[in-house]
Amino acid sequence: MEEYTPRAAGLLEAYQRRDPAARSKLEILLLYPGVHAVFYHRVAHWLYCHKLKFPARCVSQWSRFWTGIEIHPGARIGRRLVIDHGCGIVIGETAEIGDDCLIYHGVTLGGTGKDQGKRHPTIGNNVLISCGAKVLGPFKVGDNARIAANAVVLTEVPERATAVGIPAKVVRIAGQTAHFADEVDQTSVEDPTQKMLEILSSRLDLVEKLLDEKFLEEKA
Repeated sequence: MEEYTPRAAGLLEAYQRRDPAARSKLEILLLYPGVHAVFYHRVAHWLYCHKLKFPARCVSQWSRFWTGIEIHPGARIGRRLVIDHGCGIVIGETAEIGDDCLIYHGVTLGGTGKDQGKRHPTIGNNVLISCGAKVLGPFKVGDNARIAANAVVLTEVPERATAVGIPAKVVRIAGQTAHFADEVDQTSVEDPTQKMLEILSSRLDLVEKLLDEKFLEEKA
């Protein structure tokens, strides 16, 4: 694993800043599977880039067994990635993740088929991806974006936007409300499908009211 360098120290500080349950850097270093997964990935990615793909996969599979987090050796991961809990995370071969991102358990950064070349998403800097979210395809999620829990993202997400739902729709964007990955608020977002149903319901109530009034006029 990576030795304890200033770069690793920055990762531990990021965990301590974003996880209220983290009591010390030593606890994070020894007991947090997200930290271990990132350290193992650094080794696997170095091997992958030096054409040692079988050893790279061996390291990544050991990491998967040990941490419950599967990161393909080819994936590119920036600095200070925080993986909270982490179990069930899958990150594909051509995925790219920027700096200072926060990813929760059950997240998939995957492809949409058997296409060759770039087939996994590119995640910008300071992005939050909530638990259970699926980001599928070779598009970009912009800097400071937020993906809500269990969202299925199939198209590009602009910078500083919040995406919610299946398939995901952007419900907030810069200019209306700005959110950052450190603001771990996954509940105060609107469901666009629910909002549309409420609009349809109110219109139906209006139509029924007009029909009732017309019926009473004709009866009179």
